[in-house]
Amino acid sequence: MRISRNILAATAVGALLAVTAASGAQAGEQPADRYDPAMVKALATSLGVSEQAAATRLDRQAAQQDRLSALDKKGVSTDGAFFDKAGSLVVNATGAKAEQRIEDAGLTPRVAEHGKTALDRIKAELDTKALDQAPAGVTAWSVDLASDTVTVEVNNAKSAAAKSFLKAARAHGDAVRVVEDQQKLSTQAVVSPGDEMAFNGYVCSVGYGASDSSGKQYLVTAGHCIEDLPVLSYKGSRFAQGTDSRFAVGSRSVDMGIAAVDSGSSIATQVGTYGSAGTVAVQGSTRAAAGADLCKSGRTTFWTCGKVSSYNVTVTYSDANGGPDTVVTGLGSSTVCTEGGDSGGAYISGNQAQGMTSGGPSAQRCSGSVNSPGSSYFQPLDDALSHYQLTLNTN
Repeated sequence: MRISRNILAATAVGALLAVTAASGAQAGEQPADRYDPAMVKALATSLGVSEQAAATRLDRQAAQQDRLSALDKKGVSTDGAFFDKAGSLVVNATGAKAEQRIEDAGLTPRVAEHGKTALDRIKAELDTKALDQAPAGVTAWSVDLASDTVTVEVNNAKSAAAKSFLKAARAHGDAVRVVEDQQKLSTQAVVSPGDEMAFNGYVCSVGYGASDSSGKQYLVTAGHCIEDLPVLSYKGSRFAQGTDSRFAVGSRSVDMGIAAVDSGSSIATQVGTYGSAGTVAVQGSTRAAAGADLCKSGRTTFWTCGKVSSYNVTVTYSDANGGPDTVVTGLGSSTVCTEGGDSGGAYISGNQAQGMTSGGPSAQRCSGSVNSPGSSYFQPLDDALSHYQLTLNTN
């Protein structure tokens, strides 16, 4: 049995939610005037703060990202940025002049020993090695801007491929950080009747709706959910059929796919929160910076929140049936807790759609709270829209 048949998952359109950016507040303006009130309420609940404090947090994140964008447009040379624990956007400067311009913009400059460009090259080298032979036991590797390293996570380094991979990684000295005793990863899905999106006796979740240049409607979801391009149904009625998936067990994979939506059917432009905060309108797909707040809604763990950890992550997914491991590239990582059954659902930061659940630690169990400790991986939506040349449907 193929892995896609064991891991189809998530929720329907009311999948993941998160936190977003927006313009600064004006005198007398209420949070609901600047943001979707359901989103503000959800973030406030996840952080344990007032709705005004949650809106202020979003304002600050948005303002800092706007200032960074302005520097980029002016040609100021930077080399990666991330939010630190205090909520300040730290920007890698490439020289004294850039450092001063960053500081003048009210951001926090840093002169990194390595920086994003150099770390991306190391990470690409490791990707090439892993795609030639999957390093079983090495669960993930990614550029971690906060620690200024390529971080390699290891579950079991006994295999020859894993030892060879780690030798190549450690050859880069302090530019690589190895973290051991990590859990195995798998795509997260559940075979269970009655879920929102079903096919051939299996279930998954509805992601985001988008259209091509002619107006034809598509569902954008995790590729492992529709690997075999099945007919999809919602509450017993057909609504779409898979048309492309870039996921394949045991080979080089990207966890994105699309399904053509039938005439008369549509994908909602609001994400549900499973009773936590109503629904959240989808207003765009601007990528949130590492460290930004993020939430997700899924059929197993419902509404859980955390932060964006990093992008351009490569993982090794194990097959519960004993089949070959699958190396998946191009993911985002987060501290949002997920479990089997959450695959394919939608992550959102504020009103900006971020992506669809791909997978996470196989044995992970969330506490049931909004802030359940944990981690997960998601397929960034902007990359999927770009690859398939689609435009996101917005509210």
